[in-house]
Amino acid sequence: MIAATCLALNVYFEARSEPMIAQFAVAQVTMNRVASEKYPDNVCDVVWQKKQFSWTHDGKSDKPKEAKAWEVAQWVAKVVLADEDRTLAVVPHDTLHYHADYVSPYWVSQCEKVGTIGRHIFYRRKI
Repeated sequence: MIAATCLALNVYFEARSEPMIAQFAVAQVTMNRVASEKYPDNVCDVVWQKKQFSWTHDGKSDKPKEAKAWEVAQWVAKVVLADEDRTLAVVPHDTLHYHADYVSPYWVSQCEKVGTIGRHIFYRRKI
């Protein structure tokens, strides 16, 4: 699978019903992880890393069903991948985590809140 497809799948399954800026933020967190020494160094390995993104291990189909949302996710992925200098970032480069506002993950106490975009709350690791 190529990086653009992996990133688009992550945007689609994590944020397709969110505002465009939230979709960009999700894509950028994925890319922040690729740039971090704490995560794999390519998009597909980051996306498919065990239990990092809920959709990758929920037992449901990983094939997008909503054509328009899939088109948007692919476009977001393309723009983010082309932004090599990360000048379009809507979240800081050290933002490595997020979750939807209706869940409370176990790891949140180890992180510092960066902000909220749409229904997602974004975090960096506490120093």
